[in-house]
Amino acid sequence: MSTAKSSSKFAVAIMLACCLGGCGHALAGAMPETENGRYALSPAGDGVLRLDTRTGAVSTCSNSGAGWACYAVPDERAAMDTEIGRLQADNERLKAENEKLKADLASREPTVTGKIEEPLPKSDSLKKGEPKVAEGERKIEIPLPSDRDMDRMMSFLERAWRRLIEMANRVQRDVNGKI
Repeated sequence: MSTAKSSSKFAVAIMLACCLGGCGHALAGAMPETENGRYALSPAGDGVLRLDTRTGAVSTCSNSGAGWACYAVPDERAAMDTEIGRLQADNERLKAENEKLKADLASREPTVTGKIEEPLPKSDSLKKGEPKVAEGERKIEIPLPSDRDMDRMMSFLERAWRRLIEMANRVQRDVNGKI
């Protein structure tokens, strides 16, 4: 029976702790700005980063000889917003200039006066005419290399082939010697 009494006391203690824990949060309500809740701190280097959870401002805080000091971190978002605003204004200015140029162009007189009624000639003055040659006279002549040119080419190919064979033999000797 003592086991039943101790387990019921344990259950009562757990229920009491849960109730007090829940009431503690309910009694606390909204936290004032001076307590934990508005700022989130994270360790960074030789100090901490402080995030203001209401405004989103970030500061770096460090302990100097005179005490703790916090400095605002430059906000890149503000710089980007400024640049976006500048580009939008520039874009609007260019649109206005473009419309002005279109209106100016439309108000001008046409550059070509009058319409040309007659068609342009079909012959192209830049094209050169083909030479008129009778069908029987067409011959294609390809100059063949002379015997001297053929001998020079053959000696070049022979030298290149010998060098290739020599390189292959050297590589084979090097591989056989190392293995």
